[in-house]
Amino acid sequence: MVNLVLICSDTFRWDYLGCYGNSWIKTPSLDKLAAESAIFLDAYAEGLPTIPVRRVLLTGRRIFPFDYHEQKSDMVKLEGWHPLFFEDVTLAETLKEQGYTTSFVTDVYHLMKPGKNFHRGFDHWYWVRGVEADPYHIRDQRQVQHLLDQIIGIGKLPKDHWIIQHMMGRKDWKKDADSLVARVMTRAAQWLRNYTLDAPFFLYVDSFDPHEPWDPPEEYAQRYSPTYRGVAGAMPPGLTKPLTPQQVEHVKAAYAGEVTMTDRWIGHLLDTLRDLKRLDDTIIVFTSDHGCMMGEQGELHKGADRLRNQVTQVPLIIRHPKRQAAGNRVSGFVQHQDIMPTALNLLGAKIPGRVQGEDLWPMALDQRQSARERIVTAFGRFASVRTRKWNYVTNWAALPQGHRGRVELYDLEADPKELVNIIGQHSDVAAELDAFLKAYVREHAAETRGTLGPGQPVPLADQARL
Repeated sequence: MVNLVLICSDTFRWDYLGCYGNSWIKTPSLDKLAAESAIFLDAYAEGLPTIPVRRVLLTGRRIFPFDYHEQKSDMVKLEGWHPLFFEDVTLAETLKEQGYTTSFVTDVYHLMKPGKNFHRGFDHWYWVRGVEADPYHIRDQRQVQHLLDQIIGIGKLPKDHWIIQHMMGRKDWKKDADSLVARVMTRAAQWLRNYTLDAPFFLYVDSFDPHEPWDPPEEYAQRYSPTYRGVAGAMPPGLTKPLTPQQVEHVKAAYAGEVTMTDRWIGHLLDTLRDLKRLDDTIIVFTSDHGCMMGEQGELHKGADRLRNQVTQVPLIIRHPKRQAAGNRVSGFVQHQDIMPTALNLLGAKIPGRVQGEDLWPMALDQRQSARERIVTAFGRFASVRTRKWNYVTNWAALPQGHRGRVELYDLEADPKELVNIIGQHSDVAAELDAFLKAYVREHAAETRGTLGPGQPVPLADQARL
């Protein structure tokens, strides 16, 4: 039987990989994987950001239009940001029922917060502590003030700011092997070395890097800006306007350095699979949840109203153990909900009735094209409708009183990097795409609801009707 390794790397821009055409950032490990894999050139998120993406990725279901279940224990208050529904059937649960040993290694604090349930269906799970606001270390601003003083644009911080928590965790790092991505990939590699059961396995590895704070060891950032020092680019403001050109360069170098470091440690995991001769019986999937703005339109970071391809497009690389589709560059819209059914079909496993995604492998083998002429991606109260020609962005739900959403339209043929908003020039196009979005919300709202408590168990035979 065939195994499955699924790797998700948070905030990893698709166009920062050599295999997607980048010429200045070094990503040799993933480029080597891509040379043996099918590369999907038009992969996009469906629901954003972190938690919504994992809900889609692990269930094969669309989640937009978002339901909203506030959790008192979570500081993030965002549409779609909540645990898996009781009715959901996850990839891990599906494979466990079909005889697989399932394992989950992550450092993503949001997945492991009190009340979250993303470890559902896993026989083993390992949480590497210390990411972002994870209260693993006792906060003491005095211990990390020298680090905070180095960060571009950080200013005066309240004593409960989450970046203080993060810096507490990284203050004792001596080398890149101490970094969080290194610890995640090393732990996953160790699990592979220790695995001796006859049953096939599913290993899900989810790293928060290269998510901000962008604080790789200095030598990684200095590959892209020799004058970079310390943790200068770790947490810049959301706009480049307050920054000097050199500061912008340092922010970009910090992110690029984090990408290269992440690639290096993913390479450690891939090398372990190779050393164990597991490449001949294991499907490998690599993707990200989203990207980030890196100076385009004067913006940094992601955001609900920044639904351009720098944020919404993701890398998707699938390696078949028999090298099927190796080197194929696959065009056509695909989304995160397609990964689960694709993996299950390649494994010869049964697909739950609740799954809504499509099997992508016929596309990889040039047997068919994508059935999607347009896709929808949503983040909070904003949504994007994307066609081959246009990207239209607006708020799909009412904004808080006093807030006005920016409406955007981009001509993707004339402006593939989505830098010039031409909303005032094509009112007919905007009106048609807006009408499509409104109809989409009405049509699919009932499909994306669920319950968080045990409630009445849903019989397997009825799951397709939910």
